[in-house]
Amino acid sequence: MRVGGLQRWTSIDFPGRLAAVVFCQGCPWRCSYCQNPELLDARVEPQLAWEEVIAFLRGRRGLLDGVVFSGGEPLLQAALPAAMAEVRALGFEVALHTSGMYPQRLREVLPLVDWIGLDVKAPWHRLDALTASRDSASRVLDSLLQVLVSRVAHECRTTWSPELFPLEELHTLTEELSTLGVKRWCLQQCRGGTLPHPAPWRGDLALFAQRFESFEFRAA
Repeated sequence: MRVGGLQRWTSIDFPGRLAAVVFCQGCPWRCSYCQNPELLDARVEPQLAWEEVIAFLRGRRGLLDGVVFSGGEPLLQAALPAAMAEVRALGFEVALHTSGMYPQRLREVLPLVDWIGLDVKAPWHRLDALTASRDSASRVLDSLLQVLVSRVAHECRTTWSPELFPLEELHTLTEELSTLGVKRWCLQQCRGGTLPHPAPWRGDLALFAQRFESFEFRAA
């Protein structure tokens, strides 16, 4: 595993669990608003050896509930299934943050995962431009459908501001996700992005909440 960082404690990245976050180095997508640009280049020297992460986790048994594999894009790394299995063998639950770019690799790790946070970054027709990668939409949709039928607990997330795509398209995306069977959806404000005027925006948030069993808005 190429580890770009380790957050030793979090209560928000794995719902209902106290967890550590392993940040995996490398991501093939180039989203303009990336929150962790230092993790994009897979060739960067790892910040920690995987053995150091395991040593830390051994000392946190009974104190932490789980481990989150985030990124970057964790599924980029061929060593991920073995790393998840090793974490589970220590008694921890496992969460995965992914953008859904590797549906086949996702299929392989689903039996090892207790919770998934899946990014649906934009309406399908905009994904290639946003990620600077071809065939993004088909891969994300494949991953989403796998998650929905897997019965693994999950949440879909979309990062948005009007600079990325219009509010009308955000509504269309939420309708499509709800129709597909998404129950939990989180809207995240794009860091540095603006939001519509507060008065009508409250109405939009209320409509989003009606479309899902669980809805959360996270401001930047």
